[in-house]
Amino acid sequence: MANRCHEVDYEILGDDMQTVLVELDPGETVIAEAGAMNFMEEGIVFEARMGDGSQPDQGLVGKLFSAGRRALTGESIFMTHFSNRDPSRKRKVAFAAPYPGRIIPLDLSGVGGEILCQKEAFLCAALGTEIDIAFQRRLGTGFFGGEGFILQRLRGDGMVFVHASGAIIERDLQGESLRVDTGCLVAFQPSVDYDIERAGNLKSMFFGGEGLFLATLRGHGKVWLQSLPFSRLADRILAHAPSQGGSEKGEGSVLGGLGRLLDGR
Repeated sequence: MANRCHEVDYEILGDDMQTVLVELDPGETVIAEAGAMNFMEEGIVFEARMGDGSQPDQGLVGKLFSAGRRALTGESIFMTHFSNRDPSRKRKVAFAAPYPGRIIPLDLSGVGGEILCQKEAFLCAALGTEIDIAFQRRLGTGFFGGEGFILQRLRGDGMVFVHASGAIIERDLQGESLRVDTGCLVAFQPSVDYDIERAGNLKSMFFGGEGLFLATLRGHGKVWLQSLPFSRLADRILAHAPSQGGSEKGEGSVLGGLGRLLDGR
């Protein structure tokens, strides 16, 4: 049986601020979130389209419905399609990660043809990949699971690239359970059951520093975790940023004040 998705080659460049360099044969296409492109070679053309292109005969009504579902995730209703129109040679297009972390290359044919991931994790994928949304089945998981009621569902048999913050940990569950910080969950196979539970007793919940709830993963399948959720990094930066009124407090305030004096501020 022939693959439905285009077969793209790729290379991951960089360390903490990574870029995925995708090589396209003549006629091949890769789809990406709006604004993700870093650079592209001559011969690559791009077009913003409503939908992921996985169902070319979907029709206008189907495209509008799909776009509406994407809008629920906070993403653009349009996706950018990059195609190699050079008939004689391969061409390359690069997509950059939006913040420090790692790009995870996943061959969907090797993970059962489907993964669920956090809403903003998707970066780009081979044409033919279906990008949809998945609703949380449990009310409690939706309210307290860190990612809300909606996850992204990626289906197909080609390469997809998702992005996460910090270091990436891949775990292969073999029937056991794993409890993780709700913000550290990046992606998992649908065979893994995802729920939330209270983080210990009341004292641990409010004073343990681990949040009120933990995500519980059970079953068989792969799980991808991130060591530093971007929201946690942003909160730490904001906590130590200068206040609007000009008062600057925080770690290293003495050395910081000396540096500002030497700078003439």
